[in-house]
Amino acid sequence: MEPNPTTPPTAKPHDENSLIKQRREKLDALRAKGIDPFQNKFTPDAECHTARSGFDSGALPEGHRVSVAGRITAHREMGKSMFIDVRDQSGRIQIYAQKNALGDDQWNIFTHLDLGDFIGVTGTLFRTKTGEPSIKLEAFTIVAKALRPPPAKWHGLEDTEIRYRQRYLDLIGNPDVKEVFLKRSAIVHEIRSFFHSRGYVEVETPAMQAIPGGAAAQPFKTFHNALGCEFYLRIALELYHKRLLVGGIDKLFEIGKNFRNEGLSRRHNPEFTMLEAYQAFGDYNTMMEIVESLIKQIAQKVLGTLVIEFKDVEGKVTRTIDLTTWRRVKYNDLIKEKAGADWFTISAAERRQKAHDMGAEIGKEFEDFEVTNAVFSKFIEPTLINPTFVTHLPKELVPLAKLSPDDPTTVEVFECCINGQEISPGYTEQNDPIAQRTTLEHQAGGEQQKLDEDFLVALEHGMPPAGGIGIGIDRLCMMLLGQESIRDVILFPQLKPK
Repeated sequence: MEPNPTTPPTAKPHDENSLIKQRREKLDALRAKGIDPFQNKFTPDAECHTARSGFDSGALPEGHRVSVAGRITAHREMGKSMFIDVRDQSGRIQIYAQKNALGDDQWNIFTHLDLGDFIGVTGTLFRTKTGEPSIKLEAFTIVAKALRPPPAKWHGLEDTEIRYRQRYLDLIGNPDVKEVFLKRSAIVHEIRSFFHSRGYVEVETPAMQAIPGGAAAQPFKTFHNALGCEFYLRIALELYHKRLLVGGIDKLFEIGKNFRNEGLSRRHNPEFTMLEAYQAFGDYNTMMEIVESLIKQIAQKVLGTLVIEFKDVEGKVTRTIDLTTWRRVKYNDLIKEKAGADWFTISAAERRQKAHDMGAEIGKEFEDFEVTNAVFSKFIEPTLINPTFVTHLPKELVPLAKLSPDDPTTVEVFECCINGQEISPGYTEQNDPIAQRTTLEHQAGGEQQKLDEDFLVALEHGMPPAGGIGIGIDRLCMMLLGQESIRDVILFPQLKPK
C-alpha cells in the first residue's frame, strides 16, 4: 500500500458509541441512495491470495481483470484516491481506487465504507511503484456493513478476555491465530484420511449415556423429559466401540466430543475432542505403530516437517520436539531412574515418605499405586518432550486392559508422552468378561448401579482380541502447532459467563 497503513486508526473505548452512531448514519445514507448493503450479492472469481500470488508468479499478467471479495482491514485516503486492503480467508490484496475512474456518485458511495465492511471489487491487476501487487478498482459492491468499529489494536489483538470471548475478533485481527485453526482442520482431515486408507470404518456413538464409562471422571448430568430419567454426557467413547467389535466391525474409529465436569487449566477444557480407534486381532504394539505413523504423517503433510518449534512472544525458539525418533521404556524403569533402584522393594510406608520428601503431592487417601503415579506425574512426565511410549503401567491405573503375561502387576498399556504430557494411551483390550467384571466392580467400589451391565453382557457374547487407542485432538494440536494453552486450539473455549 502506498503508504502502507499497517495500523489503521481505531476508537478508544469512550468513543465507541459515537463511532457506532456514525456508522449507522452512513448506513442510513446508503439506504437513502437506494443501496441496501445487506441485500447485495457478489460472486468473486478469485481468492485474494490467488490473485496476488498469481500476479507475483506471472501466471496472471498485468491488466488481467479479476473480482475478489472480503473484509476491509486497512485504508488510507490520499485526496482523490484511496488505498484499501481487502482480506478473505486466503489472505489479503491491496485495492487502489481513484475518483476520476469511479465517477462522483460511486466515489461518494465509496467514502461511506468503514474498516470491517465487506466489499466485492472488480478491477485489473497492476504493481505500484513500491512493487505491491494491487487491483486498480473499476467497480465495487458493498455486501455487508459493519455497524461496530474494530477493537483497539485490531491488528494484533492482545486482550485475552476479548480474544477468547469474541473469537471472531481474534480471527480478524490475528492472522496467525486463524492459521492455527486452519491447520487444526487440516490435522483432523489428515486423521480421517489415515484411518480410511487403512480400512477403518468411521462410526458415531451416543454422547448421552445412562451410565458414563470408559474412564474415571466426573460427568455432566442431564435429564430426558420424555423418558423420565437421568442421562450423562459421555466421558469416553470406549465402551460403545467395544460393543461394535463384538458386532463384527473389526477396525473402527470415531472423532467426537467428550465432557468432564472437572477443573480448567492450560491443558484441560471440560468439553474436548477425542479420537478413539480399535483394531480386532491387534494389541498394544499394533497401536504404538499406528500412533507413531499417524502423528508422523500428520506432521509431514500438514506442517512439512518432523521438527516442531515452540516460540516465545518475540519469536525466539524456546524448545523443539523431534518426531523422528520414538523411545519405548517401561513405567517401572522410569520410576526407578527417578526415585531410586530400590523403589519397588521398600515398604509402602517408605515409598509414601520418600515421595513426600521428593515434593510429590500425596493425598491422605492415596493407595500405594497412586503414590507411585504421583511421582511419575510430577517428576517424569513433564520431562518427556520427545516422543516416548511409556509401557506396562500398574494394573490399577487401567482396568480395561489385559494383564501383562510376564508381570501380572502391570497391564499391556502404553502412554505416548510428547511435550511433557500424555498425547495418547493405548491398550491390549480386555476381552475376558469375567476378568472385566471383577475389575469394574473394584473400580465402582461395590456400587452395582455404576456398572454398565449392557457392556458386560456384550462382552459375554464374545469380543475378539483387540488393540485400542485414544488421542486427545486438542492436545495433539497444541503439540503440533506449538501452542502452550488448550484455549489457543479450541475456537470457543469454556469461560465463566460474564
